[in-house]
Amino acid sequence: MSNVVKEIQEALAVLSIPEKAEFFPKFFKTGKGEYGEGDIFLGVKVPDQRIVAKEYYSKISLKELSVLLASGFHEYRLTALFMLISKFEKTKVAEEKKEIVDFYLNHLPYINNWDLVDSSCYKILGRYAFENQQEHLLRDLSHSDEMWHKRIAVVGTMHYIKKGFFHLTKEFVTTNLSHTHDLMHKANGWLLREMGNKNEGELVAYLNKYYKEMPRTCLRYAIEKLNEELRQDYLKGRI
Repeated sequence: MSNVVKEIQEALAVLSIPEKAEFFPKFFKTGKGEYGEGDIFLGVKVPDQRIVAKEYYSKISLKELSVLLASGFHEYRLTALFMLISKFEKTKVAEEKKEIVDFYLNHLPYINNWDLVDSSCYKILGRYAFENQQEHLLRDLSHSDEMWHKRIAVVGTMHYIKKGFFHLTKEFVTTNLSHTHDLMHKANGWLLREMGNKNEGELVAYLNKYYKEMPRTCLRYAIEKLNEELRQDYLKGRI
């Protein structure tokens, strides 16, 4: 193990809070049969992980990041992703950006909880797909059998939404509208809501076509920012 990996692990250990280490496994559903089954925690708060990532991202190689991402400790993986995001955002070299994206895709098995997905996918994969006209990187994941891959795909379209493009979000939500897991219902509804924040007309048009097919959680997330009268119309099926 390299010195920089050891330093990061030691820095995170110092920041560990026993009460958080006890709470996080319940919050992230790590029990048998739950979505985060087997995940283990040091008990480090996210702001503290960001501080460590900011200090070390320029000092660590992708090979060393791989060691952290392959760890059983959730905070090692999330801190590694924060560092990977910084590397991606700071480099101006196209070859380095592609290397980081390839690294991200090769380590998908370790990006296996909603916070790991949501904090990283649109900042790395979504942005790269948008800037390089490679929508297939997200579309392939949308059709995967793995739920986390599907969530990476739809949340990855956040970058598109920020730029005013909504076609992928609508495509991926529709593809997985009937997914069985609540975490997909929430992700789909969240991204639809973000689309509505950018262009309410796009959201309303989509809802008018699909809202009666949506799981209730997805619908509630999607309509959260609409005016109350319109919200009730959707909830009560009056449209």
